[in-house]
Amino acid sequence: MWKGIGKRESGELRPSLFCSRIRSSRAASLQLSNHKEIVSAHRGSVNSLQVDLTEGRYLLSGGADASVAVYDIQNSTHCEEGGRVAKHKSIFVIDKQHEHGHKYAISSTIWYPIDTGLFVTGSYDHYINVWDTNTTQVVMNFKTPGKVYRIAMSSLATSHMLIAAGTEDVQVRLCDIASGAFAHTLSGHRDGVMSVEWSTSSEWVLLTGGSDGAIRFWDIRRAGCFSVLDQSNSQLGRRPPFLENSALNKASTSKASAAGQSSSVKARALQRRAANGNGSKQSTIGRVRNQVKGSMKHRLHPGLLSSQDRATAHYGAVIGLKMTGDGMYLLSAGSDSRLRLWDIESGCNTLVNFETVRLQTSKPLQLSLTQDSALVFVPCMATAKAFDVWSGKTRLTLRGHYENVNCCWFNAQDQELFTGGNDRQILVWSPPNLITDDVDALSRKGQAALDEDNWSD
Repeated sequence: MWKGIGKRESGELRPSLFCSRIRSSRAASLQLSNHKEIVSAHRGSVNSLQVDLTEGRYLLSGGADASVAVYDIQNSTHCEEGGRVAKHKSIFVIDKQHEHGHKYAISSTIWYPIDTGLFVTGSYDHYINVWDTNTTQVVMNFKTPGKVYRIAMSSLATSHMLIAAGTEDVQVRLCDIASGAFAHTLSGHRDGVMSVEWSTSSEWVLLTGGSDGAIRFWDIRRAGCFSVLDQSNSQLGRRPPFLENSALNKASTSKASAAGQSSSVKARALQRRAANGNGSKQSTIGRVRNQVKGSMKHRLHPGLLSSQDRATAHYGAVIGLKMTGDGMYLLSAGSDSRLRLWDIESGCNTLVNFETVRLQTSKPLQLSLTQDSALVFVPCMATAKAFDVWSGKTRLTLRGHYENVNCCWFNAQDQELFTGGNDRQILVWSPPNLITDDVDALSRKGQAALDEDNWSD
């Protein structure tokens, strides 16, 4: 760190590069914080966490005991152990005793993207509530036909105020805060929708993952999904260190040209057969096929064939989705205990081999990415693991919870990670504080020298 500061002072490092190096090094050295502690207000498992996107100051959490709490993670309520450990108690808690509180477990909580004056909760009691933070009262609510698994709002939206809700019903519902009603529904999944994620590059694109193993892309301005990810459609990733060798490119182009030649030869052979005879039979068969294809297209979504519409991204339910900050790649987690990295532009599986993971399959999981999208934090049973996004290698294994971890949230402002689990605890993982550690080391060294002198005397 000090070497980097010296290079920055001499002008060898640009400010942006220096900041990115410091952030990445801090994120790669996370450990259980010994100077900050969240006093959990939940009596059940913690299912959702989020730090507000405007100030990076308030932590919102939802639990299985139907309670939601807000914490100030910058200002502590009191300190212990001689002021070394800062305790952060909840500013307020809303539980079942509240007149408009949820009756069953809260599965998802989110802040209003541009203001901390509102937050939204989704629950297994089929309700989505929009709360006023100042008065802790429900501004409006939406009733869905099934349990609410996950809700999301776009951080880029300037033209709409829509809440995307994934429920145990097959349809994805869009709740409009401006009108207080459902804007419209998105039909296509064949089972419940367990994860929803808005695109980080377009306010109109929504991604959903269902219990049917499918990941669908929607443009909310038109009917039907425009893309379905297929795990059999794969290619190596486009970012370093993938496809740096030109030989791979030459091999792929030669294969493509060979395939094009073979297809043209087949087409010519079919034309010759039709010209030699049986033209009437071929024409009638072609008409029947066209009629069947036309009827199938009417039943399917616009622009999708039957094989594409039934494609799956995982062999089990899709329990977690997270898009990179540039909107080019998507990370998905499935109940088949697989993590996959997808190229958004081509819709291909990049074949990144994430090291062995074991994921719980009973509920949706909340993944989190670092600011530079280099590390992804994934709840893996009783641990939270940090994987390198581009190589799939395990960089960190964070052990501290006594039971399964359900959610992760990385606070880019302070490079801190918050995790919640079935043990009702919210743990804080922070990088080592070099200044205080150095001061403590110097004080210990001075104390040891003082003791040594006194002993020798």
